Amino acid sequence: MKPKLLLLDEPFGALDAKVRKELRTWLKNIHHELGITSIMVTHDQEEARAVSDEIVVMNQGRVEQVGTSEELIHQPANAFISDFLDLA
Repeated sequence: MKPKLLLLDEPFGALDAKVRKELRTWLKNIHHELGITSIMVTHDQEEARAVSDEIVVMNQGRVEQVGTSEELIHQPANAFISDFLDLA
């Protein structure tokens, strides 16, 4: 099988911190090596920053901002993003 899209819903949620960190690196490397686009749902901001090339922040089912981790931190689109990322 050679999927073009990988959907992950909180894939590391039940793992301990050390294993989570190792798998973040593995996942990022594997999807770059294989050219697979991955969509991952997570509530862990550190995990999102470690794994993603691009982040979509949602609020009550609505997209608030799309961008890289750096863009979200340095150019928050609104007060929700700033508060969500604890930038204030």
